[in-house]
Amino acid sequence: MELRHLQHFVAVAEDQHFTRAAERLMVSQSGLSASIRALERELQTPLFVRTTRRVTLTEAGRALLGEAERILAQVRAAHEAVAAVQGVLRGTLSLGTEQCIAGVHTARLLATFRHRHPDVEIRLRQAGSVELAEEVAAGRLDLAFAYRTQADTDQLRSAALTAEPMTVLCHPSHRLAADGAAVTPDDLADEVFVDFHPDWGPRRTTDAAFAAAGVRRTVALEVNDVHSLLDLVDENLGVAVVPRHFRHKRETLTALAVKDTDETVYETVALLPPHRATSPAARALIALLEQGTHDWP
Repeated sequence: MELRHLQHFVAVAEDQHFTRAAERLMVSQSGLSASIRALERELQTPLFVRTTRRVTLTEAGRALLGEAERILAQVRAAHEAVAAVQGVLRGTLSLGTEQCIAGVHTARLLATFRHRHPDVEIRLRQAGSVELAEEVAAGRLDLAFAYRTQADTDQLRSAALTAEPMTVLCHPSHRLAADGAAVTPDDLADEVFVDFHPDWGPRRTTDAAFAAAGVRRTVALEVNDVHSLLDLVDENLGVAVVPRHFRHKRETLTALAVKDTDETVYETVALLPPHRATSPAARALIALLEQGTHDWP
């Protein structure tokens, strides 16, 4: 099995089309097709279901995709490690992050990284924590800043960034804002909630807290960005349970502490592949993060 066969296979799987994949790889379509057929012969099974308009992965193809992505990520890391030993950090840094993640100023961190390592291409992707964890484990991202969604595994490890309590945000005219007292999940049982999509860290933290308290809640207004959530609460269309640092983003809203539950700690982490598969660029970014902002130029 040759690396180029795996590279060709991953490209076709991503594009779901031989012609587009061939153009992206800058190879002939006949050469790409021959490469895929050679891989299928070696594995003795079809990897794609081919139609006139698109190709889709077979069950065997889906099983191979994750492994192929991890192998290619490790090969890239090996090349970059050799370059790093020679004194030059090159290659690509593929970073994922949730919006407004606590414990790291992503834009400032990347600006400093670019200043120190101008030969590294930076790619940034924003998504929910569940998806980011899957992307890092598959080797499609070098690392991600996200909510801790699971325990460490042989394909994914985490480095703690920070932890903070969750806070209820509501309109100043809301009944709960009158005395500003801390609230319990029971106090919020009949409220209309504004929240993020289910794979976002704050949503998963809140869902866990209410489940632990045995309180059912209704998320009527579901968004995928922080400012839309704050706008809806600011119009008194619902309340939101969010990480505490969100309260500083909209000072007009009332912030209330949450009590009587052990499930309201929002812990953010850097998600990384195993040490052997961590790219030099990812290690350099984590080292920069560990220095703290006071040491950055």
